[in-house]
Amino acid sequence: MATFWCVSAPLFSHTDWGGFLKTAQALMRRGHDVIWVSQAGIGGAVTERGVPFATVPNTGWLWPPPPAPDLTTIPPQEAVMLRYRRALDTWLTEDLVGAGVESLLALAAERGQPDVIITDPFLSAAALAAERLDVPLAVAGWPAMRDLNAESLYYVQKELARDSVERLERLYARFCVTGTNFAKGATPSIVSPHLHLNYFTPDWFIADQANLLEQNEFFGGLPDAPTDAPPAWLTQIPESAPLALITLGTTFTGDLGFFAWSAQAAYRAGLVPIVVIGWYPVTPEEKAKLKAALPPSTRLLNWVSFAHVLPRTRVMVHHGGMGTTHAALIYGVPQLVVPHAADQQGQARRAAQAAVGIKLTAHEVRQGLLMQGVKALATDENVLATARQFAADMQSRGGVERAAEVLEGLVN
Repeated sequence: MATFWCVSAPLFSHTDWGGFLKTAQALMRRGHDVIWVSQAGIGGAVTERGVPFATVPNTGWLWPPPPAPDLTTIPPQEAVMLRYRRALDTWLTEDLVGAGVESLLALAAERGQPDVIITDPFLSAAALAAERLDVPLAVAGWPAMRDLNAESLYYVQKELARDSVERLERLYARFCVTGTNFAKGATPSIVSPHLHLNYFTPDWFIADQANLLEQNEFFGGLPDAPTDAPPAWLTQIPESAPLALITLGTTFTGDLGFFAWSAQAAYRAGLVPIVVIGWYPVTPEEKAKLKAALPPSTRLLNWVSFAHVLPRTRVMVHHGGMGTTHAALIYGVPQLVVPHAADQQGQARRAAQAAVGIKLTAHEVRQGLLMQGVKALATDENVLATARQFAADMQSRGGVERAAEVLEGLVN
């Protein structure tokens, strides 16, 4: 029996990435000692799913983010820079990352070292702590890729890349490590030399094949069967009424205008809008303003069960987060993706390349193309057929049971 630490940011969405928490459960079924490590906020949700939880005071993740300004009032280039910088600060604010490393090292001193650390793909503290403890690191939900050519970067990417390199170098010096678990090129990211667990298929990364590294393994995924009764609000919607699920995950949910525009587009396309705003701290005044801008058939919620909602969903409108994108794929739902920052650009591009969805920029949304995109996805049977075939391909890869088996190979 081996000991696996699963380390994540203190957001329930960061236990996902297509199968992270489910892989922990699979490891437990195989007889291993598994501990989920994060801040207290998600402890109850993790233990409810049968995985032991260890609380640390800090994971290095900036949450909640500073309130977002109204991006429609500033020039597009400034809006892009702001989105990217907010994303960088979320995973690489130096003092928070340093505190996160110290928390993990203290836990190891208290409980003993794990045999393997599995981390969510943006938790810098876990990558640094694994090197300091000299244990293998596996990254859940994100592929290992060759670094981008610096000359191919846009201005905003170059500026933030330089900033991130400088931040990491100071952290390396602080903890006396060399950055074994980070890419060394112009655009630093967490890259395990051992294993990256990808809950997609190789075809999802077809345009990136030349840049994929050999430590990638692909496991696809399977939809969940509901384990409880559907919520009352869902049963009140006729089965014949197609749904549009609209979400921005957990980090970018302050963009309230996006929810209103998307709901109006879905309503005019003949869909029932299901708007999920997460737990971002919205003031009563902001929420009232949002409600007033939504069509009358809209359901405004903080959270939904994908297992109940996605089988009835005709279109998903979202930001391109890894877990959200994965959920749409395994349920065969066409998706319209409006990336806000970071990895979301890649998910949006891949959805379009796989012909299971449409990518729009924030600028295109403001120009009115959201309405056209939702209507196209709601009526195009070819896109629906392609999405359903992709779902079947995802199911054929073995899912989290095979992921657990591969992880066992990292144990010395």
